[in-house]
Amino acid sequence: MSRLSEVRKILWWVLMLNAFVAAAKWGYGVLTQSIGMQADGLHSFFDGASNVVGLIGLWLAAPPPDTQHPYGHKKFESLAAASIGGVLVLTCFYLLWKAYRSWTMDLHPQVTTISFVVMMVTMVVNIAVTRWERQKGTELKSDILTADSYHTASDVLTSLSVLAGLIAVQAGYPSVDSLVAVLIAGVIAWTAYMVFTDVLQSLTDAVRLDPQDILQIVMTIPGILDCHDIRTRGLAHHVFVDLSIHVDPAWSVEQAHSLASTVEERLIAHFEAVEDVIVHIEPEGH
Repeated sequence: MSRLSEVRKILWWVLMLNAFVAAAKWGYGVLTQSIGMQADGLHSFFDGASNVVGLIGLWLAAPPPDTQHPYGHKKFESLAAASIGGVLVLTCFYLLWKAYRSWTMDLHPQVTTISFVVMMVTMVVNIAVTRWERQKGTELKSDILTADSYHTASDVLTSLSVLAGLIAVQAGYPSVDSLVAVLIAGVIAWTAYMVFTDVLQSLTDAVRLDPQDILQIVMTIPGILDCHDIRTRGLAHHVFVDLSIHVDPAWSVEQAHSLASTVEERLIAHFEAVEDVIVHIEPEGH
């Protein structure tokens, strides 16, 4: 199974699990007038929405390089991850509005045994999904899976705050329900920040590999007298390398070309994420 196919399959599974979790929390939150549960359910709903965005991003990133996109379409995956961050920001503002309305309308949510059961079961599901998705995101070097795992992880934290809120409401403090919604909004805002930070690493061509690691590999190749101006960019799983090497000025063009090909092959073999290597040949002493 190809990398994109595996990422797509994982997103479909996560989407179905998020739909179950969102329906359970939102539905029972509406039934009991708990803004905290509704907020958590809405958070899970946007988890599912981000999965849909991720699937669209993978579809856009799948085509091979063409004349208009000679470096490929992989950054569409990062753009999809950025969209997830945007959805998180919108969710944050929506929850703050809902909390304000609940506070001003002086709503009194109902707390039952089923409320706790729903929150506990959905929290266990989210913990399992977070660990699995983050592991796969690291393994497959997928910005989308990593970003989405942050979103799902924040759902676990918000579920804990909802549980605490339910206990407070049951103890006679109904206003805590609105405060929980505000707390959830804060967690979501922090999650959005983390997602945007990861995406910017790709979109701003931040360094992807340690130049010293590349230098050590290159300098083990016979015939190379020096190596400098090492640059890397791209996505975590799709890295482009650009470097300069010094060779004996008496070498022929054919010898220098052969050495450049060796450098490219060695780096691609050593670094799984490297997609392409551009080698600039310079005669020693010039």
